[in-house]
Amino acid sequence: MTFLDRRSVLRTATSAAAAGVLAAGCAPGRTDRTVRDVAVPHPGARPPAHAARPPTRLPGRPVQIDHGPRDGRAVALTFHGRGDARLARALLGEAERAGARVTVLAVGDWLDERPEMARRILDGGHELGNHTMHHRNICALPQAAAYAEIAGCADRLRRLTGSIGSWFRPSQARRATDLVTRLARQAGYPHVLSYDLDSLDSTDPGAPAVRRTVLDGIGPGSVVSLHLGHAGTVAALPPILDGLRRRGLRAVTTTELMT
Repeated sequence: MTFLDRRSVLRTATSAAAAGVLAAGCAPGRTDRTVRDVAVPHPGARPPAHAARPPTRLPGRPVQIDHGPRDGRAVALTFHGRGDARLARALLGEAERAGARVTVLAVGDWLDERPEMARRILDGGHELGNHTMHHRNICALPQAAAYAEIAGCADRLRRLTGSIGSWFRPSQARRATDLVTRLARQAGYPHVLSYDLDSLDSTDPGAPAVRRTVLDGIGPGSVVSLHLGHAGTVAALPPILDGLRRRGLRAVTTTELMT
């Protein structure tokens, strides 16, 4: 066989192998459910954002932010970042299939256990922020311990992504105390991200209840509190996004909502 013949055979074999992988949608041995967890870009979706954003600055806006403009057509779905990584990947995949982008406020010890999730979130075009190091009741902690919770997670985010994240959200509290707000600013976060709608999904009420709570309470500019790591939240997300679409609303990152 000549060199050209061998090269032709190699090209044919490589093409056939690639076609087989594309047809299967995943590596051998994975289940159909795993295929569903792979992100499929929406035809109208923006290209994935591979770079981490710096902390968002909104001149003239309050230090604590709980909603965006009420005269637009956008909302922000924000997720407390912790729990089973398989469920997290499934949820991100559901969002991406619908052309939605979300904000994940990651817990530092979760990033220690699953450092690859930081890149997975960003590679889906989503936004990443800080939800403290260990998810303790930060507003009840003394000053040094509270700052360590904020700075510890910021350090993890910086080492994994090059940024301390776009937002800080206090753990076990809807709003930060004056002390925690000051410590967050000291750590580099101009704003503290709160929310105006609690999905109550962390109580595991079931997907229909999560869907009803969100769609009954949401409106233009809403910032919704949700959680990774809950199967009911994953199941509720597609009907939530469909309901938003029917109302002419779209789910965007928190920074996009605010700016």
